[in-house]
Amino acid sequence: MPSYKASRMSEDIRRIVSAKMRELKDPRLDGGDMLTVTRCEVSHDGSFCKVYVSSLDGEQKTNEAVKGLTSASGLLKREISNVLGLRRAPDLKFIADHSSESSVRIFEKLKSINSELEKKKTQQDLSDEENG
Repeated sequence: MPSYKASRMSEDIRRIVSAKMRELKDPRLDGGDMLTVTRCEVSHDGSFCKVYVSSLDGEQKTNEAVKGLTSASGLLKREISNVLGLRRAPDLKFIADHSSESSVRIFEKLKSINSELEKKKTQQDLSDEENG
């Protein structure tokens, strides 16, 4: 399968899973409002797909959502097959993606470093004015 076809199929699967997970009644998903499918990776032969899921509510909610989506994988697989017109839909593996939480932590650290540098600069400016 050419990489163009695999990437197009990955995007289609991401779109379908994102839309369908909001309709699922599983309590582990909480309606799917705070869930995001960050990316999908379809294998070259189209038989396997990794679906990366992230939640804004934290790592525990993400792990619960992965369990809920795994139990609903048959329904999602059928929906993918119907929408894309595939004879055999790829097997879905849901993976918790914690990159958003780590990026928020990195952003907060950079923000605190920046504020510390600003404090030092203002202190040095004040000391230069007193001396000069």
